[in-house]
Amino acid sequence: MLYVLPETAGDIVVVQATGQLTAEDYQNDFLPLLNEKLEQFGAVRVLIYLDRDFTGWTAGALWKDARFGLAHRNDFKRLAIVGDARWLDWAALIGEQLISGECRHFAEREFLQALHWIDGAE
Repeated sequence: MLYVLPETAGDIVVVQATGQLTAEDYQNDFLPLLNEKLEQFGAVRVLIYLDRDFTGWTAGALWKDARFGLAHRNDFKRLAIVGDARWLDWAALIGEQLISGECRHFAEREFLQALHWIDGAE
């Protein structure tokens, strides 16, 4: 499941992922919001918080995420991935290669730091 958090404003999108993300989560919640922000601002800053109950993605969700990311690789100014799983360091490294903007991993306790980072100077 995906929740849009209240910190979402302007060109900043902040979401929390919990449980397992599905293609419907992307189709119904995340992609319409990103498309709306991209249309309005041209590029976005995104913080994705993978909480302790996050268990992963369905194959359909991974496919939608990959397709959108590749189609919009130049539309991300900054991407912060927040969570305590060890593999998130690797996810940030891969993200750096897939988008033209910056991508960085933050521990869960660094949520506010991540929020300040995506909102920081370009």
